[in-house]
Amino acid sequence: MRFFQFEDPWLLLFFLIVPYLAIKGKGKELASINYSSLEILQTVRSAKVEFLSILPLVLRLLAVSLIVLALARPQEGQKSTEILSVGVDIMLALDTSGSMQALDFIKDEKRDTRLAMVKDVVSQFIENRPNDRMGMVVFGSEAYTQCPLTLDQGILQSFLSKLDIGMAGDSTAIGSAIGIAVKRLKDLESDSKLIILLTDGRNNAGNLPPLQAAQTAKAFGIKIHTIAVGTDGKAPFLVNSIFGQRYVYQEVDIDEETLKEISEITGGQYFRATDLESLKAIYKQIDEMEKSEVKVIDHAEYTELFHYFLIPGLLLLVLEVVLSNTFMRRIP
Repeated sequence: MRFFQFEDPWLLLFFLIVPYLAIKGKGKELASINYSSLEILQTVRSAKVEFLSILPLVLRLLAVSLIVLALARPQEGQKSTEILSVGVDIMLALDTSGSMQALDFIKDEKRDTRLAMVKDVVSQFIENRPNDRMGMVVFGSEAYTQCPLTLDQGILQSFLSKLDIGMAGDSTAIGSAIGIAVKRLKDLESDSKLIILLTDGRNNAGNLPPLQAAQTAKAFGIKIHTIAVGTDGKAPFLVNSIFGQRYVYQEVDIDEETLKEISEITGGQYFRATDLESLKAIYKQIDEMEKSEVKVIDHAEYTELFHYFLIPGLLLLVLEVVLSNTFMRRIP
């Protein structure tokens, strides 16, 4: 950002000299010559003569004004801001299995799928952490990287919006999801590496046991926060039948013990979200727990401009002295 300033603005008070010089210069009595008649003067007097008579005064006033501006040291500056951030590298592991279509979460008195609610809350979480690199792993029957680690929130939000129920299969491969996330984080040199794993079930797919995956994460200094999402008891699912759509209630089956062990092994925390408000509170708590260190340094470079005013001012002053003592010399 460019800007203009005076290093010593108080020196601009010397501008008060300018009107004083103007009044003093105009107040001087002009030299006079006695003539027997004014007719000859009327033929000589013209606008050119009027201008020439005040030219030395005009030059002096301009010279003084420019010199005063030069003394105040005008400067042009270029300001820049450098942000040095030590962010957290975060992989979001999100369950998109068939059970995420349960309608046990309510927003604005309307039911919606668990996945839809999760996407809304995670989107806000991403928006609140602009200095962190984040990536995304989705899992169902299998697990894969939906978005690699990036600082580009727009790309991550775009991938998040495209999540759909069953896109990775209908089962739940928790161990595989942790393994993929660890693979993305293990070789990074950042001080803080984190996996936030959200699921509504238990591990029933994949070849990597969840606790073994947690031990691997621990070995690479990766912390895992686990979130179990789903109401207590039975959850409603909307199904099609010969009589049209209807709600069917199924028992919520979450392996909380395994999720707790995963978080304990890696030094993370276990959370339980039974409704939309508790889910929001969990991500807000994680946001406050995992803070990024951000240092803002302001730089400003200045270019001195006084010579653009001083040199013309001195030249005008010399010109005024020369003219006043030669061509426009006053008759005493």
